[in-house]
Amino acid sequence: MYKFENLRNQISIYADGAILSELSNEKELDVDGYTFNPSIFRNHGAEDYLSYCKEILKIIGKKPVSLEVIADEEKEMLSQAKILNELSNNVYVKIPIMFTNGTSTVNVIRELSSEKIKLNITAIFLIDQIREVLPHIKDSEAILSVFAGRLFDSGFDAVEEMKKINQLIKIESNCKSLWASTRMSFDLVNAIRAKTDIITMQTSQLKKLKLFGKDRLQYSKETVNQFYKDAKDSNYKI
Repeated sequence: MYKFENLRNQISIYADGAILSELSNEKELDVDGYTFNPSIFRNHGAEDYLSYCKEILKIIGKKPVSLEVIADEEKEMLSQAKILNELSNNVYVKIPIMFTNGTSTVNVIRELSSEKIKLNITAIFLIDQIREVLPHIKDSEAILSVFAGRLFDSGFDAVEEMKKINQLIKIESNCKSLWASTRMSFDLVNAIRAKTDIITMQTSQLKKLKLFGKDRLQYSKETVNQFYKDAKDSNYKI
């Protein structure tokens, strides 16, 4: 059995896609940073991309926050990255590992890294993708976001994959690894086992971390009571 208080200092935890009202309650979230992407902004109902970025930054203070470009062409991606970088010193600019046609964004990553722009390279699925970009970012503190949850979805053991990736990153660079697309709260343990530097978790997953160490018999009783109450409240009959 794992207890959250024994795990908390073994990995950095970033909130993924927290809404504005949640960002305002930092003590409740108890996280080390934040990540966002265009899909999250759309789900939040954001109408103006850049204005929403600024609104987020106004609330969160100095903790690191990753904000993603929305371009699919090299020149425009570079331009957007520089705009996002200028918003605040704590911004990590998220660059997808490839364009939508499958071509690598390594040239974008190389140029932005040479300009000392902090990067979060996202949507990584393969160790070979990291091998391609690592020589250009190895002396930086770039974040490499591996979609471990989607590796699990694809039938791969994400823990074993992340172990290999983390070993490569730690031996050959100063960069940090990130366990992304987290599927369950226990992935915190999986990420630590794989020696990952950062994990992103949705607010619902963060809240469930408080259940670590909960008495199982009591939890069983609460579950039975919940089902019974729902049945009674619905006036079901058999």
